[in-house]
Amino acid sequence: MISSITEGIQVNVEVTYQTEFSNPHLHHYVFTYRVIIQNNSANTYQLLKRRWEIFDATEAVKIVEGEGVVGQQPILEPGESHSYVSGCNLKSGLGKMRGNFLMEKVYDGKQLYVTIPEFQLIANIFQN
Repeated sequence: MISSITEGIQVNVEVTYQTEFSNPHLHHYVFTYRVIIQNNSANTYQLLKRRWEIFDATEAVKIVEGEGVVGQQPILEPGESHSYVSGCNLKSGLGKMRGNFLMEKVYDGKQLYVTIPEFQLIANIFQN
């Protein structure tokens, strides 16, 4: 698991290569990732937006931006967490992702960019 902390907001990411949904002969590699957002601060925050940078060894960097995560804009009280699972496809089987969440402090509307730690996307065929 990869982790980062921004002003008390911890983001943990676990990635899994999905062998059963991938087809290396057709250059189709599927990965899922589980993200856990833990509010260890003294403030209540709402997740407003996400921004991902997806690097594939054979393609240009892809930027994915949008509202919330998997259709939700969760509000996290101090001590609460939110988790979700999503995925991405690569053509090479080798890549990485990183990004950030735009979160807003409910009390005063102050916005904060929370770092999503960079993590590797490596198909099992490349691992020992």
